[in-house]
Amino acid sequence: MDELDVVDSFGTVPFLDYKHFAIRTFFPESGGFASIFSEDMPQSRDQTRKDESFNMLHALICNKNFLVTLIHTLEKQKNFSVKDRCLFASFLTIALQTKLVYLTHILEVLTKDLMEQSSNVQPKLLLRRTESVVEKLLTNWMSVCLSGFLRETIGEPFYLLVTTLNQKINKGPVDAITCKALYTLNEDWLLWQVSEFKTVTVNVIFEKIPENESGDACQTIQVNVLDCDTIGQTKEKSLQAFLNKNGFPYGLQLDEIGLELVSEEQQRELLDIDGSSEMMEDGIRKLNTIAHYKIANGATIKVLKKKTNTRSDVDYSDEHCHLILPDSEANKDMKGSGHKGKQKFKVKEMYLTKLLSTKVAIHSVVENLFRSIWSLPNNKAPVAIKYFFDFLDAQAESKRITDPDVVHIWKTNSLPLRFWVNILKNPQFVFDVKKTSHIDGCLSVIAQAFMDAFSLAEQTMGKEAPTNKLLYAKDIPLYKKEVKAYYKAIRDLPPLTTSEVEEFLTQESKKHENEFNEEVALMEIYRYIVKYYDEIVSKLERERGFEEVQKQLQQVKALFDEKKKCKWV
Repeated sequence: MDELDVVDSFGTVPFLDYKHFAIRTFFPESGGFASIFSEDMPQSRDQTRKDESFNMLHALICNKNFLVTLIHTLEKQKNFSVKDRCLFASFLTIALQTKLVYLTHILEVLTKDLMEQSSNVQPKLLLRRTESVVEKLLTNWMSVCLSGFLRETIGEPFYLLVTTLNQKINKGPVDAITCKALYTLNEDWLLWQVSEFKTVTVNVIFEKIPENESGDACQTIQVNVLDCDTIGQTKEKSLQAFLNKNGFPYGLQLDEIGLELVSEEQQRELLDIDGSSEMMEDGIRKLNTIAHYKIANGATIKVLKKKTNTRSDVDYSDEHCHLILPDSEANKDMKGSGHKGKQKFKVKEMYLTKLLSTKVAIHSVVENLFRSIWSLPNNKAPVAIKYFFDFLDAQAESKRITDPDVVHIWKTNSLPLRFWVNILKNPQFVFDVKKTSHIDGCLSVIAQAFMDAFSLAEQTMGKEAPTNKLLYAKDIPLYKKEVKAYYKAIRDLPPLTTSEVEEFLTQESKKHENEFNEEVALMEIYRYIVKYYDEIVSKLERERGFEEVQKQLQQVKALFDEKKKCKWV
């Protein structure tokens, strides 16, 4: 196997700040919330009155009995969808970011209530899906409490994996249109018909951009490309090489730059499509490559700022092709499925060996990441994990659950399934990186191997088994032993005192003061209260001891109604 030059280009880990990490994990489907939590609320003419409505609503949700009753009432409403449950849980997490001790108490109460519902049916299914407010609340709580551990312990090995994967994929041919590659972990993304290719080292001149103050006036960097790379791919590798060398991006985006081949005879603009492009049958044009322009080792290429913003280099129609030719079996399958870049092959053995070569190349990086997640450095577990696992153990004991598998499954559903898999599949939640669909396919295979390590089911590998299972079949038995030892080690650690847990939660709360505009979250919570106001009041009337709360709720509604009349919200 060729050595990957990861260490040279690793650089600084581009962590997102806490706010963006939290928003991406709280609202994975809704990118639009990032802006509303950053904006200031519109200023009203009567600041004290405006604050009073939010202060009263905040006081109301800080009443444990009211909040638990509110959540249970909302969940009984038929049109309070799974999406609503997830959104409500996330708004609640933001509204109570600075009151983590209280939020943790709510989490305990709601989890116990969920156990009461689940225990009648099948306790092993507890926390398996995200169908209730408490399940999403648990995911968010883990995100908040483990953000420090993620940054300090897991961030570097995880970023190293993403970097290594990207490097390995780019070491071999990648079809610019379908994104299929010779080096991959995922059979759906495998470019299995590959002709000979070779590496070409070019000298790329980066001119100083007037807007970019940092960097030299002009810089030449050696860049390794493949002779089968398109011009668009050459641009990507050039910009990546600049970033690796300098630790900061060039300053122009991919679609803002052009390339020019510099030689003694002439200067020639390099384009993916131009008058010299090869025309295939059926009128399909082949994208230009390094080989097409006969660019040899040691050639000089200049990076220029485009004069006009032409069509994006990566947006090609069905009238173009790159490595997968229009008449190939693979292309017909792909078009027939109506699904770019996806296909199944007939002979599993033929491509399993190709996938294995990629697996071997990145294996030590994958194992290092897994072990950084499930080992206990200095025999210490993150407070949140120790606390919640002990809580689950205590619940199993109080319910007289003697089957050890049940508690193992509860722990697996609450931490690796609910938190770690979400992180492993989404590096863009943690780092300032773009996740390509191809990287997504590879990370899905790794995340599946990670989850298989926590599974109690015996794996039987027949000929029909999917390739991603076959890839890691020999590793899983060892991982399973390590995971069981990890769970046992956490259980054997001395229990945390209440003050230790509360001190940790209080410190985390202080860290996140002023991170979010909590009034935005309170406003969203209020929208749900108004939508189901009659049902909530009806429930409070039927329960004992809610007379005072009912009055407070009426006051909150009156204050918000008045604001609405004045158009302050």
